[in-house]
Amino acid sequence: METAIIGREEEIQILEKLLHTQQTELLAIYGRRRVGKTFLIKTYYKKHTIFSCSGQYLGKKNEQLLNFAEQLSNCFPGRKPQPVPATWQQAFKQLEECVDSHQQKGKKVLFFDELPWLDSHKSGFLSSFSYFFNMYASQRSDLVVVICGSAASWVISKVINNKGGLHNRVTQRLRLLPFTLRETELYLQHRNIQLGRYQLLQLYMVLGGIPHYLNAVQRGKSAAQNIANICFSKDGALAGEFNNLYAALFSNPQNHMQIVKALAQKNKGLTRSELLKTGKLPTGGTITTVLDELTESGFVEKVYPFEKLEKNALYRLADAFSLFYFRFMHSHAGAGKTGWPGNEGGKAYTTWCGYAFENICFTHAWQIKKALQVAGVQSSQYSWYKPGTQTEEGAQIDLLVDRADNCINVCEIKFSQTPIAIDKKYAAALQNRLMLFRQQTGTRKTLLLTFITTYGLTDNAYKQQLADNEVTMEALFG
Repeated sequence: METAIIGREEEIQILEKLLHTQQTELLAIYGRRRVGKTFLIKTYYKKHTIFSCSGQYLGKKNEQLLNFAEQLSNCFPGRKPQPVPATWQQAFKQLEECVDSHQQKGKKVLFFDELPWLDSHKSGFLSSFSYFFNMYASQRSDLVVVICGSAASWVISKVINNKGGLHNRVTQRLRLLPFTLRETELYLQHRNIQLGRYQLLQLYMVLGGIPHYLNAVQRGKSAAQNIANICFSKDGALAGEFNNLYAALFSNPQNHMQIVKALAQKNKGLTRSELLKTGKLPTGGTITTVLDELTESGFVEKVYPFEKLEKNALYRLADAFSLFYFRFMHSHAGAGKTGWPGNEGGKAYTTWCGYAFENICFTHAWQIKKALQVAGVQSSQYSWYKPGTQTEEGAQIDLLVDRADNCINVCEIKFSQTPIAIDKKYAAALQNRLMLFRQQTGTRKTLLLTFITTYGLTDNAYKQQLADNEVTMEALFG
């Protein structure tokens, strides 16, 4: 099958622009593991890349240098044999000589993949790389130097926000996000896999938009069959993925995994103080650092409350696979014999569906705004939560779209295999929620009750009375 880039339209525009500038560019591309960073760079820049190398996971300095030397030989086959460099200074000097000898016209790409792994302990890689870029690469006008890493927090702290030789040297940063639902649909269609959108939604709720995970989907099988094979069979593609995922990204992943585990148990999310109360996490700056790293890497999303108070900001588990792992794969609790209930239903399955669908709505907020015809209106997204007391029940609104045109979309998110019917009890709960929200926040804006569902609402008197807007799953594929 022909290698093709699916989606990634905005990213491609950025990559193309860098080929036509009159200066050397330093592009930092980052994003979670398996999201397709290497594929995008190698595929789009294939004709322009004259050198590429990759860090070796847990590789020592001498191993990284040996790999670097081998890549120099592969990329510049006409070059005279050189001794394996003993230091990174020597390695970059050899690279300079190779680039100088290259006669290709136009922009030339140098690709350094998994940069955090190249920068092994006390190797001096980063200082040598910064010297190479400052004293050689930046003096030319025909290079695009691409650095890539799955450890997003490392790329940001060590390169983008570098206080030393690389300070303000990155000319373009690019965070590669998982596929949207539409890109997921296009990707599977490219592989001749035709599934209805409800089935695609089910797959997305487990696999997210991670291309590597989606590559394991088999033609001719339902979403439930594919999930059972990929996650629960002995040789399933994701059977051992969870531990590998975090270990490859973070040097001490225990705290990261503990936070993810805690968030997987709470649908509404947890504040920083609530996370600390779990009693299994370090206090002080460590938890802040870990939360920042998880957020930058795309595993956790920080949602601000309507009141915009930092202390009340909620951390939600945004990674679909991690949520699914703790709900069903970790201990097979609440699942069938295979660990996966498929469409059997049950409380654990229903609860997971609701949270997973909410997460999809958060990541597809632009598509929701477009469906509501407010994509051009300035707006912000918030959540709202009122804790319960001994005498009053609590209330929660998962998604608020606070608009500059003096309106707020109060979003009610529901996942179901059939249209949702609003009955008398549900209608009373909705009205009470709106009343509590207005009382507690004091907002004078118009509240528009907006339903985001799979198949819409059943048309009845309560719908006519309460539903200001409807958005179905079809809009999420926009």
